[in-house]
Amino acid sequence: METTGQGKTTAVVAYITIIGTIIAYFMNLEPKDRLASFHIRQAFGLHILLYLIGALLGMFNEFYIIWAFYIFYFVLWGYGLIMAIKGEEREVPILGPLFQKWFSTIS
Repeated sequence: METTGQGKTTAVVAYITIIGTIIAYFMNLEPKDRLASFHIRQAFGLHILLYLIGALLGMFNEFYIIWAFYIFYFVLWGYGLIMAIKGEEREVPILGPLFQKWFSTIS
């Protein structure tokens, strides 16, 4: 796997909703790009986090808990997107290493 300009584009697309992650996955099938694969795993983990925690937060009616989660999510999402735009393989803080481990089959 190599890193190309196409890989950088694919990495950025991965952060644009879960649909973008799916599109990026198919864009990266042939040839595989290391940077794109890295960011597809990061973005997929972030999108899954959004939906799972969002469902759990549906049980709460506390404004501050809900907003704290969304701020946390958007900071991680923004960090991942900026790293993809820069073309760097830097994991999102706190959860990034877990995403790389859990979704290691996504390449």
